[in-house]
Amino acid sequence: MSVANYLAAATPPRLAVGGITVAIPVLAVEQFGDVALGGLLAAAALGPSIVAAPIVGAVLDRSRRPGALVAGAGLVIAAAYAVAAFLGPVPAWAVAIVLATAGAATPFVFGGLSSFVTEGIPSERRAYAIDALAYNLGAVGGPAAVAAATALGSARLATLVMAAAALVGMVGTIPLGLRPAASAPHASMIGTIAAGFRHIATHRPLAIITASGTLSQFGAGGLAIAAVALAVARSGDPAEGAIIVTAFAIGGLLGALWNSAHPSRLRPEVEMGLGFAATGVFTVVAAADLGPAWAAISIGVSGLFTAPSASAMLLIRKQQSPPTLRAQVFTVGAGLRAAASAAGAAVAGLAAGLGGQSLIVAIGVVWILSGAMLIAYPKHAPPIDA
Repeated sequence: MSVANYLAAATPPRLAVGGITVAIPVLAVEQFGDVALGGLLAAAALGPSIVAAPIVGAVLDRSRRPGALVAGAGLVIAAAYAVAAFLGPVPAWAVAIVLATAGAATPFVFGGLSSFVTEGIPSERRAYAIDALAYNLGAVGGPAAVAAATALGSARLATLVMAAAALVGMVGTIPLGLRPAASAPHASMIGTIAAGFRHIATHRPLAIITASGTLSQFGAGGLAIAAVALAVARSGDPAEGAIIVTAFAIGGLLGALWNSAHPSRLRPEVEMGLGFAATGVFTVVAAADLGPAWAAISIGVSGLFTAPSASAMLLIRKQQSPPTLRAQVFTVGAGLRAAASAAGAAVAGLAAGLGGQSLIVAIGVVWILSGAMLIAYPKHAPPIDA
C-alpha cells in the first residue's frame, strides 16, 4: 500500500459523504421547495452510522476479507447516492431508505479504513498524518465539488458526482490488499462488541483521548451556526458566515498538508492536547470585534492545528488497542465524534439567541477544555498494539 493508493481509496468516499449533506438539501429545495425535507434526508444519510459503527468494527475485526467489505461498502454508498439523485421521480421515503443504508455503510470508509492505514505506510506518524489529510481533503472537496456541479448543472448532477466519487473510492480499495487481523476474536459477535466497548471505556489512555476527541467535535459541530450568527450580528450578511467556515476548512487542509509532509516528533498525547487548545484559543480570539476580516483570519488559523491533533489521536487509538479490537476502536471513535458534531450543531441552534460572539467564545472554550483533558493522560503509557 502506497501513500497514493491509500489517498485514492480513502479520499473519494469521504468527499462523497461530505458533499452529500450539502447536495441533498439543495436537491430537496429544487424539487419540492422544502428545506425541512432536505434536513431530514441529510440526517438519514448520516444518522445510521452512529448505530452501525460498533457492528461494522466488530465485523471488520472478525473478517478474513476486510478489503471486500470496505469495497462493498463503497459500492453500496455509490448506488444509494445514485438513486437519491432522482429525488422527485423517486419518492422521498424511498430516498430516505437508501440514504440510511448508505449511512450504515459509511463507518467502513471512515474509521474502518483508518484502522488499516499502517499496513502499508511504515511510519505510524506519517500514516495517520496521511489519513488526516484524506479526511480534510474530503471535508473541503465534497462541498466544493457540490457547489461547482450545482452551478454548472443542478443539485441532481451534484448528487450523481458524489455517487461517482464513492464508486472511484470503491475501485481504489482493490489495490490496497487489506489483510485481516492477525487473530480474529474468538467470542461471539455480541461478545466482541462488548469487549470493544469495555476496552474503550476502561483502558485509561483510550478513554481519555476518546472523551477529548468527542468533546472537541461537539464544539466543532456548532461552528457553522455560530459563524452565521456572528456574521448577521456584525454585518447583517449571513453569507459572511460561510466565509468564516470556509476559512476554517482551508486552515485545516493547509495544516493537514504540512503535517503529512512534516509529521510532528512530539508525544502524540502532547500534540493532541496542544493542538486542541490552540484551536480553542484562536477561536476565542476570533470573537473580538476588530473588523470584517478578523474572524475569518482567526478561525482560519485555528483550523491549522486540527489535522496534527487529529492524526495524533488516530495514532494513540492504534497504539492503545489490540489488533483484535482495532477496527472497532476506530469505528466507535469516529461514530462518537460524528454524534458529538451533530449534537453541537443542535445545541448551537437552540442557543443562537445568545448571540454569535457568545457562541464563538463558548466553542473556543470547549476546544480548550478538550485539550486540557489530555493533562490526565497517564505518563509513559506503553503501546499495547503488538
